Amino acid sequence: MTQVSEAANAPASAADAHSDTPFDAQGATEEVLFDVTGGIGLMRMNRPKALNALNLNMIRLMNEKLAQWAADDAVKAVVIAGAGDRAFCAGGDVKTVALDAKAQAEGKSDGALVRDFFREEYTLNQRIHAFKKPYISLVDGIVMGGGKGVSAHGSHRVVTENTLFAMPETNIGFFPDVGGGYFLPRCPGQTGVYLALTSKRIKATDTIYIGFGTQFVPSEKLGALLAALQAVEWDAREKPVDQVTQVIESFSAEPPCESEIAPNRALIDRYFGHDAVEQIIADLQADGGDFANETLTAIYGMSPTSLKVALRQIRQGASLSFESVMTMEYRLSQACARSHDFYEGIRAALIDKDRQPKWDPARVADVDDALIEGYFKPLGENDLAF
Repeated sequence: MTQVSEAANAPASAADAHSDTPFDAQGATEEVLFDVTGGIGLMRMNRPKALNALNLNMIRLMNEKLAQWAADDAVKAVVIAGAGDRAFCAGGDVKTVALDAKAQAEGKSDGALVRDFFREEYTLNQRIHAFKKPYISLVDGIVMGGGKGVSAHGSHRVVTENTLFAMPETNIGFFPDVGGGYFLPRCPGQTGVYLALTSKRIKATDTIYIGFGTQFVPSEKLGALLAALQAVEWDAREKPVDQVTQVIESFSAEPPCESEIAPNRALIDRYFGHDAVEQIIADLQADGGDFANETLTAIYGMSPTSLKVALRQIRQGASLSFESVMTMEYRLSQACARSHDFYEGIRAALIDKDRQPKWDPARVADVDDALIEGYFKPLGENDLAF
């Protein structure tokens, strides 16, 4: 998931560079468009006005199609892209989910959407992670939250000069889900914790630095890249993943932007290596430098409960299988949906839009560790299992 309104305000540098590429869906009404050409199954998320944010219908369509393509020998690889000129996918349709959670708390809903959305989204994430064919994400534009979930777990993530990546869930009273508990602890050093606790937005160079982006290709070449993939003469003597890599590499270049993370890597590893949010904050306060102060300002805006949940999630996820992480994250999703901070975060960002969430508790020091423990408790027969 993600904070869609935050994404909507993100700068779209050179965002119109691919307005005439095959990823636009002029006149199409389907929320996901599918096509098979030359052994390439193409999925194009098609809600450009909503920055291609995922709803339950899209998740179901993609789950069904990927299951079909996994069993279809004519499909050698899958490409996923977003329609429009601003976003690959800005995340999940969090407002609808939060409203259902609130209605459930008030006895006006059975909470089916809250249960089904996360269960089926995480099932889609696991399907992508286990997909045995090349899975290529063309990440042109905003990619946040759920957009990471439908890209990060495949074999190739092509980024462009327009790519803007973040996991901003702690800013809406949630946690970095869709496999964040698997991906983030496997980022270099403590960079994954840093991204989760600050909602830091990064560009192409840093997506490659943390291991999200696998290749950089200029946005204007994405149409030609797709055509080249569709024209591959699949050789049974070569692995499809190697053939795909060769094609992508023939279009790849060095990203134009400089890293923001690398110059601060030593500080990130020093301060975000703690297992307690309180200690991270204390060390940053003691530093007093520009990076520390900027980082503290970001952390102070997040839900204190979410900060603690996210840190524990990442620490536990470091030693878990992908499937076990998804089971853990489903438990967390249901607990967060029942919490004060999730609806409050969505209210402040997407409903009233006052940008002034009233977190409860309001300070990290006041978040009871027993409360956090409860977020991780098994759900019995309602647990997500694979």
